[in-house]
Amino acid sequence: MAEAQLQQFLEKVRQLNAFVALSEADPALREALSDCGDHQQVVALARSCGFEIGRRWGEPPAVNAPESSAAGDGGSLVRGPFPADGEEATSVLLQTPHLRLERIHSCRARSPEGFWYDQTEHEWVLLLQGSARLQFADEAEPRALASGEALLISAGRRHRLLASDPPPGTIWLALFWQPHPAH
Repeated sequence: MAEAQLQQFLEKVRQLNAFVALSEADPALREALSDCGDHQQVVALARSCGFEIGRRWGEPPAVNAPESSAAGDGGSLVRGPFPADGEEATSVLLQTPHLRLERIHSCRARSPEGFWYDQTEHEWVLLLQGSARLQFADEAEPRALASGEALLISAGRRHRLLASDPPPGTIWLALFWQPHPAH
């Protein structure tokens, strides 16, 4: 093991130990840690506290780019501050006359009781981080989505968000476009 890799490894262990110590001293952080469903959520939670524990061998140090830099300039789509509990934050990453690409970050968000999205646009969503449960008006059972899964929601198909993950939350990539008019 080269000295640089050894130092990288030791720094990761120091950061991990400091994060563990902080989570043992802070009940709210400990609860947020226990709510994490996978490694990526733990890494994101640690990062939100200032600890970088997700680097692998040979990876350069993470750049703490602000969330607004995610719009195609090399910024991270999964790093950055997360919205308040029960909220969503939306950033338009790309917009043309024919399509719009959004990053949606949800933290324990849900649609208001009785509310249904009924969009005039098609929407394709991909979960980059976390999980979510959606209900469609034309389906009896809710749909569960996990990180890496995608779904096409046709224009006019009524749906609602039943649940998204607690902080660090669920991050969606959503592509919207208008249906072609029938000839």
